[in-house]
Amino acid sequence: MSVDVLLGLQWGDEGKGKIVDVLTPRYDVIARFQGGPNAGHTLKFEGKKFVLRSIPSGIFQKEKINIIGSGTVVDPQLFKAEIEALETSLGSLTSRLYISRKAHLILPTHRLLDSAYETSKGEDKIGTTGKGIGPAYTDKISRNGLRVGDIEHGLVEKYRVAVARHKTMLRQMNINYDLEQLEKDWFAGIETLKQFRLIDCENLLNSELRAGKTVLAEGAQGTLLDIDFGSYPFVTSSNTICAGACTGLGIAPSRIGKVYGVFKAYCTRVGGGPFPTELLDVTGEIIRDRGFEYGSVTGRPRRCGWIDLVALRYAVMIDGVTDLIMTKSDVLDMFETIRVCVAYEIDGKKTEDFPYEIGGNVRPVYVDLAGWQIDMTKIQSEKEFPKEFNAYLSFLEKALGVRVKIVSVGPDREQTIIRYEE
Repeated sequence: MSVDVLLGLQWGDEGKGKIVDVLTPRYDVIARFQGGPNAGHTLKFEGKKFVLRSIPSGIFQKEKINIIGSGTVVDPQLFKAEIEALETSLGSLTSRLYISRKAHLILPTHRLLDSAYETSKGEDKIGTTGKGIGPAYTDKISRNGLRVGDIEHGLVEKYRVAVARHKTMLRQMNINYDLEQLEKDWFAGIETLKQFRLIDCENLLNSELRAGKTVLAEGAQGTLLDIDFGSYPFVTSSNTICAGACTGLGIAPSRIGKVYGVFKAYCTRVGGGPFPTELLDVTGEIIRDRGFEYGSVTGRPRRCGWIDLVALRYAVMIDGVTDLIMTKSDVLDMFETIRVCVAYEIDGKKTEDFPYEIGGNVRPVYVDLAGWQIDMTKIQSEKEFPKEFNAYLSFLEKALGVRVKIVSVGPDREQTIIRYEE
């Protein structure tokens, strides 16, 4: 069997959590392959709203196995809070959630360092969530990290060595802090982690594949935030692209099957960094308000703009997308005209290629399409799509070279239109 991959094609917040939940019934295993509690996947159904940070979005299906993979970073304190919130509705999760021993731990001092680094950047802030993600991945790469498996192998001593090193760094930056309560909460989270099955992710997943089980790999953030191929340095600290599923879960590239690329009918971004189609006007505010564009983890307002096909083509190429999924189509219901960025103009020259660096000299080149101006949230089948919306879909498919398989017309899992099956 193969591993299907679902990931975001923009700057994150594309609505991946809902789509994973919709697709979950087709899979036996759902595995998160990178990122940490800085990523929030929001799901709404049966009148309830759930925000997942580290736990895969397949957790709502009782008979499914959910895996927090090796490429992730886990904050025990936040993990404990997330588990407790979910268990009030779902009951015990210990039988359906496994955690890779090779996933790295976020320490309390990672969070302190994250805030200190961001403050020191002044006007050049990246816009991190302050959850300690960057420092945790930094320790991983510099071979100073603690892993979930250390819970079984001398955690306390390894923790003390790591924290002593971090304290020296904080002193050098003249940072004042109080670790007592942070450490108490962190070790309480460790006790929660101990209740779950710790696994060698690569062995279990490949065993499941050999047994004919179906696997969906779930990514966090978005392709344009990838540490290597995103809009550096305004990126996250992990590989958000399709290849990250292989390194984050321990599966071979030959195992990859379908690649589902999720994108919004428009575009958003949180924090700093370039955004060629950003709308700093009333239109941008309308999109933000209609789309409830506020971070599910941080609550920060998202920057909003028209869809960017230069960036999307780039993401589709890098990820090898086989099927597109468009979310938040309903947010654009009221607009008479929908703008689509089809190219960039850089220093007077037109290009359709995503550049090495997106500076202030980049100007979006737009094509205007007619808006559909009907309430899409009530639509229950593709046959009900207005001709203007079908024209929008056709334009995107032609430009991207990939069909749009699923269209989301609202936040609820029922507001999902599947246009074709294989």
